[in-house]
Amino acid sequence: MIFWILGGVLASLLISFVITLIYCFKRTFYYRKQKPLGKNEYDVLDGKAYDKHKNQLIEWAKASRTLPHENVAITSFDGLTLRGKYYEYKKGAPIEIMFNGYRGNAERDLSGGIERCFRLGRNALLVNQRACGNSEGKVHSFGINEKKDCLKWIDFCIEKFGSDCELILTGISMGGTTVILASREKLPKNVKYVLADCPFSSAREIICKVIQEDNLPPKPIFPLIKLSAKIFGRFNLEEDTALNAIKNATVPVIIFHGDADTIVPCEMGIALYEACTTQKHLQIIKGSDHGLAYPEDKESYINAIVEFEKQIGFSY
Repeated sequence: MIFWILGGVLASLLISFVITLIYCFKRTFYYRKQKPLGKNEYDVLDGKAYDKHKNQLIEWAKASRTLPHENVAITSFDGLTLRGKYYEYKKGAPIEIMFNGYRGNAERDLSGGIERCFRLGRNALLVNQRACGNSEGKVHSFGINEKKDCLKWIDFCIEKFGSDCELILTGISMGGTTVILASREKLPKNVKYVLADCPFSSAREIICKVIQEDNLPPKPIFPLIKLSAKIFGRFNLEEDTALNAIKNATVPVIIFHGDADTIVPCEMGIALYEACTTQKHLQIIKGSDHGLAYPEDKESYINAIVEFEKQIGFSY
């Protein structure tokens, strides 16, 4: 009889453990994409900091729909169709390949990048990362699989625009971490530098921060989240970190971060800058919350890029 009782207890514990893992995975990595927006609907994040720039963000989103562009797509290493939009300022100009953030999309996170690229005299390729916008997939991997997608987009650009095309890898939030992770790879000479806007230093750090904000203990919970990624997502969440990658970056890196960032602390951007061993620059934008560095201070943002390009000898 006691064996039946013990067996029942163990079975209940196992079921509870599996349910907990599923919950951890869905809460952290799984993303059910929202219905496509209507003609006059625009995705703007809630909050006082975003309300301040709401009109500008909507204008940029409108422009991203109406400006001439080409719809492009690649197939990821694991068979997903990933989509983007290419905006040409001038044929033969450098191209920024831009990657959106966690549970975001290219229109919401990157539309302002079109204006910025055009002001700098270059072209923009806005990418919907896996599980974002109209790209396929349902799982975010905090840059682990996204880095591999970034490398595929580089190959796509070289094939489409020519072996002499000049590329800049740009990302915001998780997209910023994605391009930093890619920076340690053996990149083709086409990639001139990486621009990371409000990147997080590691998946562990940013996830543990969120766990703490939910008034939960990170130490017992993070290992469950990591295990759920391994079992259900088939990726190792700590296979690499931006902090480790940037120590071995093969191209120059410029980092932007707002000192009022409530989602990814500015300290993470500072830590990445300090760890970087290649040519680098850190531009802290005063008063800027998460992902709002450019709309908060456009001139400082543009000037920092211009000066950085002079520093690394990149001219066009």
